[in-house]
Amino acid sequence: MTFIPQGPAGNKVEKFYPVLSAEFARLLAALAGRKIAIIGHARPDGDCIGSQVALARVLAARGHDVICVNLDPVPRRLQFLVAGVAFIRTDDVVKTTADRAAIFVDCADHARGGERLKAHYPAPVAMIDHHLSNVGYAAINLIDSASAATCEILAGVLFDNRVPVDPPTAQALFTGILTDTGQFRFGSTSRRCFLLAGELVACGARPAEAGFELYERETVEKMRLTQHYLASLRLECGGRVCMGTLAPGVFEATGSTAEDTEGLVDYARSIDGVDIGVLIEERTDGAVKASLRAKDPAFRVDLVAAQFNGGGHACAAGLNLQTGAENFTERLVAALAQSIAAVDAGRKT
Repeated sequence: MTFIPQGPAGNKVEKFYPVLSAEFARLLAALAGRKIAIIGHARPDGDCIGSQVALARVLAARGHDVICVNLDPVPRRLQFLVAGVAFIRTDDVVKTTADRAAIFVDCADHARGGERLKAHYPAPVAMIDHHLSNVGYAAINLIDSASAATCEILAGVLFDNRVPVDPPTAQALFTGILTDTGQFRFGSTSRRCFLLAGELVACGARPAEAGFELYERETVEKMRLTQHYLASLRLECGGRVCMGTLAPGVFEATGSTAEDTEGLVDYARSIDGVDIGVLIEERTDGAVKASLRAKDPAFRVDLVAAQFNGGGHACAAGLNLQTGAENFTERLVAALAQSIAAVDAGRKT
């Protein structure tokens, strides 16, 4: 039974996403009889995998041949979601014909899943995403930057269209909302998040299992990597920015993997007086990856990341530089200082 939320004045709200739900219904019609590939982004997180699993299960239940495709493997902590869903790596998919209708989820731009997947699926039939920087690159675009998670959007449009949601699908969607709201702590957490989470629990989602799998199964190797990151922390911009660096070779030295960086940047952001936390990964080939997290959306770290061909949300953004990484840290600090100065100036007026 689907709960119908109440509006601010007690009036019934007919749909969670009135406009996007109509587009989702149009998408379901457009997919009739087609094989489907659901594309997620590189270094997938809970919202990415949750969206892929949920959409794949819904479409498979409607008779579609569905695969999920990612550049990187499903993280260990998210393996509990994927039973019965086919996840294929980029290397294997690009060897096949692109005869599937491609749907990109949680990808702020067409290349977020990797350049080879972008080339293999140059004309996506649809895209579902919540990133502020997403301008739309598919035939049907379901974008809502006010939503905390792509799983929030997907849950809403499924309920709005009265599409059946079984327990594994509910668990995948709940997990995506849980992770992208920071366990319902981030500023993007809305009343709608709680309403949808409640509906998903009613459909069979298990919060205790999600919490255990996500937050109580850390490895010793992850703890060693965390030690390296914490030891590298330094304050910049008068203590307003806390920045930490993972040096080349740290994964090999600690026995950790790239997926173990998930959540590290939150340590930097959590320090009292810090407005923006930063995690910089330096690669042995000279490339650089950075994650930016702000406490206040006014700092628009997505725009800072965009200066380095990155993007994301106002409070959470990232970037990858394969070339042109010379003096990156100094340039990033300068860009963050400029952002902080602009916010401070605006607050004085």
